[in-house]
Amino acid sequence: MPKFIIERHIPGAGALTPEELRGISQTSCGVLRDMGSSIQWQESYVTDDKVYCVYIAPSADAIREHAQQGGFPVDNIAQIRRMIDPTTAE
Repeated sequence: MPKFIIERHIPGAGALTPEELRGISQTSCGVLRDMGSSIQWQESYVTDDKVYCVYIAPSADAIREHAQQGGFPVDNIAQIRRMIDPTTAE
């Protein structure tokens, strides 16, 4: 199944409290449960004003549906084609 990275512009994201992040995570997980097992949230990276999320999903449309149901912004969705890391150089 394809893997995607989602860019979400959320002003002040880096200043969100642990409680606020927990609430966002709980909302996301609740929507995912309702949508079934065809879409999986792997992890997210929070920066000052953006959140980058990695999902496994059948399509970008499924990710958009998740965002709509959860009330999350979606600024960009890109399918991850390959991964590299320092071991790629070996």
